[in-house]
Amino acid sequence: ASFVAGRRRTKAMARGSASKGLLIAAGTLLVAIGCARREAKKPSAAPAPKVVPIAPAPKVGGKARLIVFHAGSLAVPLREAERAFERKHPNVDVVREASGSRAAARKVCDLHRTADVLALADHAVIEDLLMPQYAKWYVVFARNRMVIAYTEHSKYADEIGPDNWFEVLARPDVKFGRSDPNLDPAGYRTLMVWQLADLHYKRKVKGKSIYEALLHHPKQEVRPGSVQLLPLLESLDIDYAFEYQSVAMQHNLRFVKLPPQIDLGDERFADLYKRAKVEVTGKKPGERSVYVGMPILYAVTVPTVSEHPDLAVEFVKLLVGEEGREILKRCFQEPVVPPFCPARFYDALPAELKPLVAKKALPAPPRRGKKG
Repeated sequence: ASFVAGRRRTKAMARGSASKGLLIAAGTLLVAIGCARREAKKPSAAPAPKVVPIAPAPKVGGKARLIVFHAGSLAVPLREAERAFERKHPNVDVVREASGSRAAARKVCDLHRTADVLALADHAVIEDLLMPQYAKWYVVFARNRMVIAYTEHSKYADEIGPDNWFEVLARPDVKFGRSDPNLDPAGYRTLMVWQLADLHYKRKVKGKSIYEALLHHPKQEVRPGSVQLLPLLESLDIDYAFEYQSVAMQHNLRFVKLPPQIDLGDERFADLYKRAKVEVTGKKPGERSVYVGMPILYAVTVPTVSEHPDLAVEFVKLLVGEEGREILKRCFQEPVVPPFCPARFYDALPAELKPLVAKKALPAPPRRGKKG
């Protein structure tokens, strides 16, 4: 009996030890997980490591990914260019990402993201934010002009026109939209249109200049990019939006065609456009850049951080060549013929592009002042 009782006590002790061991192991695991979670949430006291651009992973199936950051107003023509390029290069997957052009440039220079092609709505953005570290050249390939887009349901849709649009927009029951000038060229170009309107019409709105009356209108929506105003038009959250003409036509919108003296779309008035100036955030924190009015010109470049520079140049060749010009025309956007590169950047232009690209001066220098 003593022997049996002893055996039972020994087995019980063994089971207890095993249970304690399991509990200790489980507890240790939970502590480790908790520590790992706390470490993941706890900010490091050490200096942040240098951000290194992450190369795009190949697509499943072995396709190379060609990353294209582009202006939102180029979404429709670049969708067509993507299809054309992938037909010619079946082992390439073109991945497009639309935004305001200044936002697109800052993805590269501030967020250190990798892109193979940058196609932007203003060549001045490339010079201001990307050169010389992230871009060495660019090609001007398309034009546009500013319009006021609306729908048949917009307030006073049967009344607005090129001679009274500013009076209609200034009415207290009218809502209009514009894009953020710090992120999108259409944003600072809208403000330039208002400034030029004061010079052109020489009229007051409720005792104020056109610029002041519209700038301080209580019912206006500001979005990061001009194309983000389109859903607000469709939902009747706004009555009018400042857009590029190509975008209005692509989406079958009505629009007010502005006089060429103020729409930033006519090179004959380049000297007049220079009288408009808008201040935006600068290249570095605390700096401000002053953008000067110019005819609207789109530009494309291959940034220095491109992971596939040869493929990127091939994409640019398609965009600025005959096929790209036809795509732009189908999408209601005027191509620049021939596309050109300013003389001071022409030597850095890839040799494959030089047969397609002229060396030419800009219609007006992109004069910008810097403020600390």
